Amino acid sequence: MKTRRTFLAAAVGSLAFSRMALAASTPKAQASVGRPAPAFEVIDSSKHNRTLAEFKGKLVVMEWTSSSCPFAKAQYDSGKMQELQEWAARNGIVWLSVLSSHPSRADYLDPPHAESFNRARGGSPTALLIDASGAVGHAYGALTADHMFIVDRNGTLAYAGGIDDGQTMDAKEVLSAHNYVRPALEDLLAGRRVKVATTEPFGCALAYAG
Repeated sequence: MKTRRTFLAAAVGSLAFSRMALAASTPKAQASVGRPAPAFEVIDSSKHNRTLAEFKGKLVVMEWTSSSCPFAKAQYDSGKMQELQEWAARNGIVWLSVLSSHPSRADYLDPPHAESFNRARGGSPTALLIDASGAVGHAYGALTADHMFIVDRNGTLAYAGGIDDGQTMDAKEVLSAHNYVRPALEDLLAGRRVKVATTEPFGCALAYAG
């Protein structure tokens, strides 16, 4: 049976699984679908400052991820996340992977280690953002790896939710899951409103400061 919803913590002793339950103190989101996406400035894994404003006029995907989350690992082990990132790049879409782990947390990665981690799993985002303070994650109300957001060409938040309907840690099950992000992007590329603009996020609770 598939493992479902972060709100039902699995009875497994490892840190990664114990963090499946949402943190008691969830981020106070400034972001809301249909409203302007929050501006940000944060370094990437190359230690360059990156802002949302630099991508004005482009579609932007924001993928919250984690170095320890089995849900995020399943997406990459299946190859589906890399495939979607490559498809996005071919269509001129900006892809920002975001690590919001605080330096006090076990799965925090500094920029060089974050770059190595991303390269090892075959990720190809436009940039890998190091949101060590959690400011970007809190602004968007990001709860989990993989919580996904799409910003349209006008800077409006067009999608917020899960990557797919699989809610699984099994890479084989990811292959048969219905992905929500690509159809949303296809709608936007075609000049249509996103048909499914919000879904329930799932995965591991992000490692914000305790």
